[in-house]
Amino acid sequence: MQESQQIIDNIRRIASEYNKPEFFAEDPIAFPRHFCSLMEGIAPSDGYPVPLDYKVTLKDVEIAAVIAAHLAWGRRSMIVRDIGRAMEEMQWKPFLYVMNGEYRSGAESLHRTVRWSEFAMICSNLKKFYSCNDSLQILTPGQMRVQIYGQKEDPGCANKKIHMLRRWMVRSDGIVDLGIWKSISPSDLIIPLDVHVHQTALALGITERKSADIRTAMEITSFLKECFPEDPCLGDFALFAYPVAEQKKK
Repeated sequence: MQESQQIIDNIRRIASEYNKPEFFAEDPIAFPRHFCSLMEGIAPSDGYPVPLDYKVTLKDVEIAAVIAAHLAWGRRSMIVRDIGRAMEEMQWKPFLYVMNGEYRSGAESLHRTVRWSEFAMICSNLKKFYSCNDSLQILTPGQMRVQIYGQKEDPGCANKKIHMLRRWMVRSDGIVDLGIWKSISPSDLIIPLDVHVHQTALALGITERKSADIRTAMEITSFLKECFPEDPCLGDFALFAYPVAEQKKK
């Protein structure tokens, strides 16, 4: 284990180096960012289609984020390709598609083991939610897991995709993340715990827990608050890039 202060200093340095848009041009966040730009009246430069005669709202951004986060596992090029397939099915009008209630379903694969029937189930859950509510930001991670993604309640689960979605929507430094959910503080976010981040945290001695569960995610988040007291998930950029950054340094 490295000295704690050295780790903190390195995390701060690497986060500053990698919290930059150029590292996320081909990343799942590009899809909610596309709709966020349209919502704010900014012409996106990402090359994705712009729906004509359609007013993009916060709901479009949220739906794109829900789908993007759900498919964000595996090789990045495949993730981006398959999120694009989902957006094409929606004709790049996510909220209109969800509320129309006619969804592509079936046993065919949308992304790896995720079938179109699962996509349809999520869309149906979103329609039910938006029929009574204006924004997903009122949901806790546990509620989002059950009400939107249709999964069984599991208080011990790290819910990586949900905490990644919340990072996208809440962090507001104006660089990579969108910062459009104003009722949640960045200081309350929990690190999105995937295998790569977990392995880095173990290697650095930030955690000794072998289970990639919510307790481990909260332990890593607690350490990151020593680096960034008001914005612990800024450390997500550093933990993800840490091995590469340290190798370059050598």
